[in-house]
Amino acid sequence: MAEPGGQVTRGLLKPAGQRARRVRRYGNDKGWGGQMKEFRLEELEAQRAAHEGAYLQFLRERHMSAGLYALDRGQTDPQKPHKQDEIYFVVSGRGAITVGDETTAIARGSVVYVPAGAPHKFHHIAEDLRVMVVFAPPES
Repeated sequence: MAEPGGQVTRGLLKPAGQRARRVRRYGNDKGWGGQMKEFRLEELEAQRAAHEGAYLQFLRERHMSAGLYALDRGQTDPQKPHKQDEIYFVVSGRGAITVGDETTAIARGSVVYVPAGAPHKFHHIAEDLRVMVVFAPPES
């Protein structure tokens, strides 16, 4: 990303008042065919709420998928173990998670890894919980 007043031209980043330096550019000409995708949390939350579900998958790619999971204060987590590894990133709220026989408190900024097949549940939800979930490979 260029600094304020800087510019990106032909793969060169030129901050204002400085010499250009090479930056790595990605795109179809590099042989992978992907493109950046950008999401806004408030829009994802609105979509999730409109569909009246606890989970909204917002990204699915060949090797991973991502979604927004919501549990309100006092709600019970109905999850069962998944076939994929998972990473949970707590966007907002407070509670606890148990993975196997280990329990930890979670709050905004917490990151929890759950191996494939491990039983896990969110519980003791003290504030509405919003969690970004990444599955690898993609959730089936």
